[in-house]
Amino acid sequence: MPTPLSLFFFSFLSLSVCDPFGTIRMQAQGNVIQGSMMGNFINIYQEEGTRGLWKGVSLTAQRAAIVVGVELPVYDITKKHLILSGYMGDTVYTHFLSSFVCGLAGALASNPVDVVRTRMMNQRGGALYQGTLDCLLQTWRSEGFMALYKGFFPNWLRLGPWNIIFFLTYEQLKKIDV
Repeated sequence: MPTPLSLFFFSFLSLSVCDPFGTIRMQAQGNVIQGSMMGNFINIYQEEGTRGLWKGVSLTAQRAAIVVGVELPVYDITKKHLILSGYMGDTVYTHFLSSFVCGLAGALASNPVDVVRTRMMNQRGGALYQGTLDCLLQTWRSEGFMALYKGFFPNWLRLGPWNIIFFLTYEQLKKIDV
């Protein structure tokens, strides 16, 4: 069984190695860049240096921590309450409903970070935002609180099914004697 420290280390390592591809994806989705992946990689490196390729790594790590920190406890608490209420046993239906709720909670908690991350990663040249908090506050002040939930439904449609598949599989695998 992996230790929490090893999970943290390898999560951070994979996040650090892969983050430049996330930067390129974000900028391509924001129409900041166009063309091939390799061409964009070189372009970002030439314009912003190595730092430009890892522009969103801290926000990506924050998002990952928020999603995991919300989804796992929400799943466990929802499952526990459904079982203890007497309405549902420890069944596939309980696991489905618990994973549905945790996907919703994860999307609600992570969407503001996603909006800020996208805006921070899409700024080129002169910085519009001084940092993460400045971007969050500027977005809230100029566009209102709900601007932090732009793209919520696509986010939930991604996190929801992922959580359902993950937790249903997880619960079934727990039943296997090894």
